[in-house]
Amino acid sequence: MQTLGLLPSFSAQPVAAAMACLLMVVVLFMVLYGVRHFMFTMSRLIGEQRHPYLDIAVAQWPVITVFIAAHNEEKVIAGCIEALLNTDYPANRMTIIPVNDRSTDATAQIVNSYHERYPSRLSPFHRTGGKPGKSAALKDALRFADGDIAIIFDADYVPGRGLLKQLVAPFFDPEVGAVMGRVVPVNSGANLLTRLLDLERSAGYQVDQQARMNMNLMPQYGGTVGGVRMSAVEAVGGWHDDTLAEDTDITYRLMFNGWKTAYTNRSECYEEVPEDWRVRIKQVKRWAKGHNQVLARHWWKFAASPYLTAGQRVDGLLLLFVFVIPLVMLAGWCLALGLYFLNAGSLLSQLIPVFALMVYGTLGNFAAFFEIVIAVLIDGNRRRLRLLPLNILGFMVSLFAISGAVGSLVMDSLLRRELVWDKTVRYRKKVGNA
Repeated sequence: MQTLGLLPSFSAQPVAAAMACLLMVVVLFMVLYGVRHFMFTMSRLIGEQRHPYLDIAVAQWPVITVFIAAHNEEKVIAGCIEALLNTDYPANRMTIIPVNDRSTDATAQIVNSYHERYPSRLSPFHRTGGKPGKSAALKDALRFADGDIAIIFDADYVPGRGLLKQLVAPFFDPEVGAVMGRVVPVNSGANLLTRLLDLERSAGYQVDQQARMNMNLMPQYGGTVGGVRMSAVEAVGGWHDDTLAEDTDITYRLMFNGWKTAYTNRSECYEEVPEDWRVRIKQVKRWAKGHNQVLARHWWKFAASPYLTAGQRVDGLLLLFVFVIPLVMLAGWCLALGLYFLNAGSLLSQLIPVFALMVYGTLGNFAAFFEIVIAVLIDGNRRRLRLLPLNILGFMVSLFAISGAVGSLVMDSLLRRELVWDKTVRYRKKVGNA
């Protein structure tokens, strides 16, 4: 077999040569993400930690509205309301609006019972029609916001007593358009899946989000345990209800229009994570569809924004493409196997499968494992590191779930199918309102 140099000759083996070139592009793309993960890890480990709004404890606190997104949340809604009623935020400066979106269980009754007991503090919004999904429900409810600051929780979250002040404090900076706190699983000990998700959440917030804050890049508003400045939202086109990832959508529209997102790592709030793999897969698919909707709509506006630094622009674009990476990795694996079976004939082409898999395993999306290790060490729970090898299981499930979601999104667009919001199942036992 004729070979020229290390790469297959295009004239002798055009298919193999093209595949080898594509695979090298994929490998370089994965290396870029690996460098990104490594930089975040080192920033969190040895860099200067930025908590610019942490010391604001006494202030003339602004009027705020706290929204609780709820659809069939009878198991958890009471716990969230109780926690908010017990917050140390001035009661006369805040209104709680449970957003009951067409629930068919006892959610409405529970919400109404709290309204009867605390009529001056709770103002329920019962939604009986309109488009389905959290983003559409919040769009309708935000019209009733009192004040310029809206704090948003999902119904399964349990905010601590001082959390609202911590989330509101960054809004004293007039450039801040959104704030995000840290999400911590409350049911991490339920089974293997919840333990793996606990590792994932820890890395995503304790390292990834905080590193972005440290490096003045692009912390992401996550749709719950956070808040938005209503005037900023209106300035960038209002709240959109035609996406499954309203949080990512508003993050990017705020950023490329000159507003900042602040992350407060010590503002912890507790959530339920999925305890069933089928529920987890549906959740990941919803995230992937919503995120890639934002990618298709906003990547060019973001890349061309005059308000962003070069670092923010690169970080934001890499974050936008994160739910495309699984498809890129699968394509790389297929290319590597194809070259192997084609017996391309050159030394490099024979080594490409091994080289590519090594890069994927140490520098690609697996590089998030670096962040997991550092997050666990910072949290002070070293025993959790014994689960690290098992994270490959969660990674592989997400890999194929996201790839399937991308294909489904393409078909939704071609067939003009309506996007369906898959609600995450709750596992907590029903809590009354005694």
